[in-house]
Amino acid sequence: MNMIHQSAIEIAKMGGDHTLTYFQKEFKIERKDDTSPVTIADRETESLIRKQIQSRFPDHGILGEEHGKHNPDSPLQWILDPIDGTKSFIHGVPFYTTLIGVLYKGKPICGVIYAPALDELCEAAEGKGTRLNGESCSVRDCESLDKATFISTDVTTAKEFNLDEPLQKLLQKTRMHRTWGDAYGHMMVATGRADIMFDPVLNIWDAAPLLTIMREAGGIFCDINGEETIETGNGISCSRGLISDVLEQFLHKNARHFKNA
Repeated sequence: MNMIHQSAIEIAKMGGDHTLTYFQKEFKIERKDDTSPVTIADRETESLIRKQIQSRFPDHGILGEEHGKHNPDSPLQWILDPIDGTKSFIHGVPFYTTLIGVLYKGKPICGVIYAPALDELCEAAEGKGTRLNGESCSVRDCESLDKATFISTDVTTAKEFNLDEPLQKLLQKTRMHRTWGDAYGHMMVATGRADIMFDPVLNIWDAAPLLTIMREAGGIFCDINGEETIETGNGISCSRGLISDVLEQFLHKNARHFKNA
């Protein structure tokens, strides 16, 4: 496990640092079938990360946002998002991240969130705690919504997935709200700089590192039904003292779930 964990940190840093070659530069922007943007930086970075994993762990599996599956039957899977927050990246905003999550038999065992433009790397392994740039970190002690800082990536996607009502409740009940979230928002919670992060839609490569990082930081990552999973297509990060009040905002809501392919 130590070798896998250390390799995940090193490889995420290599990949993230490669994105800086293109950050705040001119490059072509393409559109995927779902209309989401993709760039040469996304594709090159994932290729670099995959090459590093395959050279170190040739029997392991890989699932990446840009280049699909490799060794899908392996019990140990590396889940990759070379640039989480591509829209931020395209606009020169530094709150994008490179994500690596490692699963063993479907269970998350380590995770890395690296924000290369900010030089912030948050990582955790099962039973080893969470660190920010090598220093131990944890969620903030907050048990009241009216004292909480609430983060979301935007305030429009929730409406598309029938989650606008609980989002509005959280906006009204929390002390402060900020956006530019994506995985960086979850890292803000894990490192004690915010209290709640809500994502109405997550692919598995967006969520893969989050459960381990939040759990090891003393918090929780779960879906809107309170299940600690990376596979149901939405996610909440917060302290365990807040989770009941947060989930209460989603009770009896007929939300449309986003299932990963």
